[in-house]
Formats: sequence, C-alpha cells, structure tokens
Amino acid sequence: MLNFTKFERINPEKRDVLQRLKDFNEVYEVFGQQRGKEQSDRCMQCGDPYCHTGCPLHNYIPAWLKQTATKNLDFAFALSNETSPFPEILGRICPQDVLCEGACSLNTGHGAVSIGAVETHINETAFEMGMKPKFASKSNGRKIAVIGSGPAGISAATFLLRKGFEVDMYEREDRAGGLLTYGIPGFKLDKDAVARRIDWLVEAGMNLHLNTEVGKDISVNELENEYEAIFLGIGATKGNYLGLDGEDSSNVHLAMDFLTGIQKRNFGNKDVDFINVKDKNVVVIGGGDTAMDCVRTSVREGAASVKCLYRRDEVNMPGSKKEVVNAKEEGVEYVFNVSPKSIKTEGDKAVAVELLTTTMSEPDDSGRQRVVINDGTEYLVEADIIILALGFKPAVPEFLKDLGVETNNWGGIIKDSSFRTTNTKVYSGGDCVRGADLAVTAAADGRDAARKMIEILG
Repeated sequence: MLNFTKFERINPEKRDVLQRLKDFNEVYEVFGQQRGKEQSDRCMQCGDPYCHTGCPLHNYIPAWLKQTATKNLDFAFALSNETSPFPEILGRICPQDVLCEGACSLNTGHGAVSIGAVETHINETAFEMGMKPKFASKSNGRKIAVIGSGPAGISAATFLLRKGFEVDMYEREDRAGGLLTYGIPGFKLDKDAVARRIDWLVEAGMNLHLNTEVGKDISVNELENEYEAIFLGIGATKGNYLGLDGEDSSNVHLAMDFLTGIQKRNFGNKDVDFINVKDKNVVVIGGGDTAMDCVRTSVREGAASVKCLYRRDEVNMPGSKKEVVNAKEEGVEYVFNVSPKSIKTEGDKAVAVELLTTTMSEPDDSGRQRVVINDGTEYLVEADIIILALGFKPAVPEFLKDLGVETNNWGGIIKDSSFRTTNTKVYSGGDCVRGADLAVTAAADGRDAARKMIEILG
C-alpha cells in the first residue's frame, strides 16, 4: 500500500469516440487485474478515511482497496457487498468526483484513488469467477411487500432477503430496475448488469410482479392484509416545467419521456412511440446528469446538432464532470450563462428558445453564487426538438391516500427516523421522500429502512 507516488491515478479506458457514437454500449472499460491492484495500492489507508464518510452508503472502501491490492478477491468482494446492494452498478454511475473520490486525501496533489473503477473491477471479476452475493438459506416466514423496483426498492429487498424475510416486489413497468433500467442510458450502465441483480433476488426467493400497478391491479387492502410491512420506493418521476409560453408545444418534451422511449425501443419494443431526433436540431435545457444523458443520447440518435443550455457557468454545473467531458468529446455544444425567457412557436410547434444572458454574482457567505439575469439581452436559438431536463419531483399516486400515507407540500412522503410513514405499517425511502437525488442515496435509504423493519419486526 501507500504507492501513490509510484503509480499515478488512472481512469478506466474509454472506447474511441467514433465507435461509441454508433451504439449504446458502455463507454468505459472495466479494469483488469493488474490495473485494479495498482490503483488500489495507491490508497494511504487513512486512520480516519474521508472516502468512507463521503460515501452515502459508508462503504468499507479502504478495507476492500487493501484486499484488492493484496489479491484477496474473495474478501474484497464480501466487503464490497456487505454495505452496498449493487456495488458494480454504483461503481459505474455514482458521481465519485463529488463523493468518495472527492473526499480522498490524495486529491490535494496526487489525484484521488480510482475508487469507483476499482469497485466495479472487484465485482465484475468476482462474477466472472462464479461468485455471487449471499442470501439467507431459510425463510423466517415474515412477508414484506416492496412497491417500486428502482434503487431504493432493490436495496430494501436485498437486505431483507439476507435476513430471511420473504419479499414480494410490485412494479408497474414491464421490466424491473426503475431509474436504473429506464432512466440511465446503456452507455453509462449496461442493462444486463441491472437484470443480473434482479435475477439474483428472484433466485433468492423474491416474487417479482411486473406490469402490476398498486391501486389498480392490486388493492392496498390486499397488501395491508397480506404483509407485515410495506416499503414504498416509488421514486420521483414527475418532470418539471419552466412555466414559459410555448412549452406546451408538441415538440417540447420532458427528459424522462425521451430517455424511457429510446430505452424501450432499444429493448426491441416495436410498439413504443419514441421521440425521434434523427436529423433534428436538438436543444436540451438543464445542467444535471439527466441533461447529460439526453444530449449524449441525442448524438447517438443521429441529431443534426445538439445544444445544452444552462443558466450558470461550467464550474457551477451540478452534473458529474466526467459526463460533461464525454458529451463534449461526442460533439455536444454547451451554451452557458443563459436563461430561457420563452419558447417561440409557429402553429403547434416550437421553433426557437428565447434566451437572456446571465452573470454570476459574487459568492455569498456560504460560497454560493446567484444567477443574475441581464435585462435586454434577448436572443434566439433555433430548435426542432426541445427537451426539458429540469429535475424531478414525486408523483403522488392515489393509493397513498388509501394507505393513509401523508405527503408534504411538494409531494414528498413524510417519514420518521425509522423510515415509518404516517401509516406505521408502511416504510419509505429514496427519491419519493427526498425528492430527486442520487441512486446511491436511494440505495442507502432502502438498506437503512430494511434494517429498521428487521429491528422493529424482530
């Protein structure tokens, strides 16, 4: 260990940009054994590891880095899976630059340890060798319903199954995975990786009910009568609008509608009415990871041009920095410091976005800069397709009322420190409680809610 002066930080290799634009396959290669060992060997084994506290799951990062460096893959795999429900997925999609790697002590001069890449390497290598995550061999006879199969739902199911609970998972879509399946494009996350985790849960005894909408295909009364507890992991899927003139035009779309339609098409669904951007001038409004997913999907779909409009400067973009770099490599044009004023239309179609330029204020006491709109700076950016990637809020399903589950003024499910909602038999976590956040925070909520259910139910 401590070889950070001997080995420089290395990121996973990327496929050639001209090749990767031809498909939706993953961009990054998985570390081989030697590269994984060398990068793990850079860890300083801090007495108070900031990477551990910087991770929402509080993964045992230095411990599994040490085991990887010493070629003890079995132990590294066990440690990696101890705290995380799907480390090989989070190794791919987490914004490590602002979480574990952002907190790494080596960041000040030598470059952070490549934590995410090693995390993926450990698990994919273990899988190739036939290793699998472990679950309880016997049922304890206690039954839990999990509603929603996204990151929070998968996580809750994983930790419940480990303790012998019987789990039934209800998903209204035709495939499980939620955001992991339909919200994150394949070039960031291979869908086989998601399906593999779901398959292992089913193999461990989980009953998966697809195309099953609670309140419609199964009543909440049935759920309350049949199960000792219910976990709600229904996410935050309702896209935000700007409230601008013209945004109800037929060629203005929400990000999730765009991404989901393309993914269903990629799965071979010939009936899906996906949003076709081929040979179109596409404008995406927003600066987070979902906006990056939309622009990078658009270039793969053969758009004539792709512009990303963001009201702040590049330094203040909320998305992962590597996604911005990847998008630039792939031909996306960024327009920073602009604020949409209106959407210009001809008939029922949008033809341009009217913009005002912005500047950033001096930092306040917290270091945050405000966006200042510059009056009288209007200009137009023409567009054939406009995609709004402005974040998400919870969609409040009717069945919550029937369950006696209350929400706050923005639609988030109210829960206590034990993840219990206003119906003490119902627990909840993830984006439907927090609002739109990261997959890793949803995974942490699902795990911690499962632990509380296990503690309370005994």
